[in-house]
Amino acid sequence: MAQFIKIYPDKPNEAAIAKVVKVLKDGGLVIYPTDTVYGLGCDITNTKALERIAKIKGIKLDKANFSFICHDLSNISDYVRQIDTATFKLLKRALPGPYTFILPGNNNLPKEFKKKTTVGIRVPDNSIALEIVRQLGNPIVSTSIHDEDDVIEYTTDPELIFEKWQNLVDMVIDGGYGDNVGSTIIDLSGEEPIVLREGKGSLDIL
Repeated sequence: MAQFIKIYPDKPNEAAIAKVVKVLKDGGLVIYPTDTVYGLGCDITNTKALERIAKIKGIKLDKANFSFICHDLSNISDYVRQIDTATFKLLKRALPGPYTFILPGNNNLPKEFKKKTTVGIRVPDNSIALEIVRQLGNPIVSTSIHDEDDVIEYTTDPELIFEKWQNLVDMVIDGGYGDNVGSTIIDLSGEEPIVLREGKGSLDIL
């Protein structure tokens, strides 16, 4: 059964974050808050954990469109090909924020994602998520936790999330109520930005 841990977003407790990082380093799955909906994540370098997430989502790992949660823009260059100035300025305007940007991947992608030409990058405006990634020292792979009820696309109450997911994951973080609108997804891998999904992030940045 998963651990349930309360972390306050305005000042995340270092010791609590360290507990989360230990779970991730041990190959565990964590449900954590972002600036949009709650996410399900694991250490990007742990194959077994990646396979567990793919299994929960009912997809093959090499077909999975997971996002990489990064601490800041310098993190991004580890996995993304050189980007032009206009793209960099757009990212700087938008991040941290409720956006997922699809960018051309480079050769450093973990072996599970080697077949992919693009990668989804997020730098959420949420201190808990950013602290986890900072302490971990590399991104976490993330996917949002959809609700099976079509009316409620995302569950926002951490206690209800825990009830439903406690036997599938290793830790659920209560970082307060989540949002029920996903991130805005913008594809920047071609010549012009393409909006794939309009979510919480405003399109005024384009």
